[in-house]
Amino acid sequence: MKKISLLICLFAVLAWGDAFAQLPAVTLKTIDGQSVKMDTLTNGGKPFIIDFFATWCKPCIRELDAIAEVYGDWQEETGVKIFAVSIDKAQNAQKVKPLVSNHGWEYEVLLDSNEDFKRAFGVQMIPYTMIVDAKGNVAYKHIGYTDGDENELIEKIRELIAQ
Repeated sequence: MKKISLLICLFAVLAWGDAFAQLPAVTLKTIDGQSVKMDTLTNGGKPFIIDFFATWCKPCIRELDAIAEVYGDWQEETGVKIFAVSIDKAQNAQKVKPLVSNHGWEYEVLLDSNEDFKRAFGVQMIPYTMIVDAKGNVAYKHIGYTDGDENELIEKIRELIAQ
């Protein structure tokens, strides 16, 4: 019984600590070549979303397309901002900007060609979506995409804003 209690406590501590991790001090580039320090990302005191994707990842594109359809409404209602982080290798990075343009995504798109940011979070599968609260803590994570998952994202954003 003690072992089970210990395991439950350990799991709770790990889950709690992971859920409120800070953004790592990694520098990425925008698709226009500007440097962005990830540990300094903010959204004017409002939550924001970080969404890892790749140009070859069909579920990633479906997710970002689905969010694009409601993004204007989300911004108007909550002020949320999305940072889409491409994990395409450097030799494929030139495909990112045309993809973003063709899909009309109005997100801030960042390039993680060396996968430093991805590695810092232990991301194994994409799409991998995180919500960061107003204090810069990772408050929610989601792996994969199924039609309708974007509804869960906006609900989590609303919950954070209501706190």
